[in-house]
Amino acid sequence: MKEYSADILVVGGGLGGVAAALVALRNGRSVIMTEEFDWIGGQLTSQAVPPDEHSWVEQFGVTRSYRALRNGIRQYYRDHYPLTERSRGWVDLNPGAGHVSRLCHEPRVALAVMEAMLLPYRGGGRLTVLQPYKPVGADVDGDVVRSVTLKHRDTGDKVVASAPYIIDATELGDLLPMTGTEYVKGFESQAETGEPSAPSEAQPDNQQAVSICFAVDHVDGNHVIDKPDNYDFWRAYQPHFWGGPLLGWNSPHPRTLEIVTRSFTPNPDDDPLLVDADQRRNPGDGNLWTFRRIAARRNFVPGAYESDICLVNWPMIDYFEAPIVDVSEDEYAKRLKAAADLSYSVFYWLQTEAPRTDGGFGFKGLRLRGDVTGTEHGLAMAPYIRESRRIRAVTTVVEQDLSLAVRGEKGAVNYRDSIGVGMYRIDLHPSTGGDNYIDVGSCPFEIPLGALLPQRVKNLLPAGKNIGTTHITNGCYRLHPVEWNIGEVAGLLAAHCLENRLTPHAVQADDALLGDFQTRLYGEGIETRWPDVRGY
Repeated sequence: MKEYSADILVVGGGLGGVAAALVALRNGRSVIMTEEFDWIGGQLTSQAVPPDEHSWVEQFGVTRSYRALRNGIRQYYRDHYPLTERSRGWVDLNPGAGHVSRLCHEPRVALAVMEAMLLPYRGGGRLTVLQPYKPVGADVDGDVVRSVTLKHRDTGDKVVASAPYIIDATELGDLLPMTGTEYVKGFESQAETGEPSAPSEAQPDNQQAVSICFAVDHVDGNHVIDKPDNYDFWRAYQPHFWGGPLLGWNSPHPRTLEIVTRSFTPNPDDDPLLVDADQRRNPGDGNLWTFRRIAARRNFVPGAYESDICLVNWPMIDYFEAPIVDVSEDEYAKRLKAAADLSYSVFYWLQTEAPRTDGGFGFKGLRLRGDVTGTEHGLAMAPYIRESRRIRAVTTVVEQDLSLAVRGEKGAVNYRDSIGVGMYRIDLHPSTGGDNYIDVGSCPFEIPLGALLPQRVKNLLPAGKNIGTTHITNGCYRLHPVEWNIGEVAGLLAAHCLENRLTPHAVQADDALLGDFQTRLYGEGIETRWPDVRGY
């Protein structure tokens, strides 16, 4: 097998993986980054999910490089898209004017920006990208991971990559079982975590729903697809807590659990600049068309876009029939096929049976926009993963560390080893254990370095949803800017330890070493505390 080696091996090219690679490269290290799908960027690109962000994102609360990514996306639209002059001058340009985020955009734009950020290092020979490769095995010597075996998705050819530091930036924490790193999955027990929302007994197979998203527009003509596999099953499917069929406008409100009726109005003639995407005031999911809209046609010159483009990541596409973690390859493929069947069924229902406000049924003008998501089959390239395996960490973040109901005016716990910040409600979708939404108010929180350190393994660092959170706190640590922050710190920590001949555990345990590293974080533009702004 062909062998590759570098200072740092980043397995997984999602947001955490890209951030880890970039910061290591900026700090003079050689990097191998792998990715199993055709696009890097994970949930922002191949999974097609616009960024879920907190309400202060335009002012503070994200890393400098994440802000550069956001600014780069906006500038890409200004440089290459036929925006109206009014939209071009919009400082906080929201290309899709979606209500979920202040920056809703087409996934290819984020892909182009991230690829551009990496290009100088590819040209300089310090970055090797192995794509499409996924990990299939690892060589471990005691508490040290020596190398990872990777398999080409299409040809089946295998290669071996090695490095002094290995970063697991996979969506499901794939390296944890391969390397024998202790991990947890699913729902921990209240006896273990003390969390108010936890069950009395652990439920390892109780995991958040996975979703396969898709993009649509609405134009003249009849674009109805063939009836999908298992449509009759999904059309009749009715979870006990749903308040009606899964395929319908009625569903639980995530925060109150009362049954609410959502609307769907293709191409409303709204003004994009008047959209207030602020989760504090409104979750924005009342009208599902504008909820995650990624292209608002009125942002562009007349005729450039025949229709808005809407990204479907709605409650009714959540597949919570069975977990996908730690199952056989055949079973994994079978369950993702079922999730895809559900997504096609939702789309077919929208085209043929969805009640309209005029009393009719179905929107025949809806089209799948696989060209937007980069696929011939029409759905997103990769499943949207909300929950991963999680390391048994030096520090585990628990609900009572940041729950607004528990912490109140005290705010979230301040960690001595904070290496970043984040904010989002604890947002758990219906799960494979039959749970309804768990949606809990959160305080602006910090990310402890101890949550990035396995209890035993010395040179493996997580870079995403696989850090030391619980089933519950993963619900707010899993979002785009937090994943980027985690990955960026993992990459910088590896570079810092190589440069100073330290170990990650020593950096976390020693106050002086930790202080030096936190100073370095500050220099990279990584915030470690939420601001308490006062006069001077």
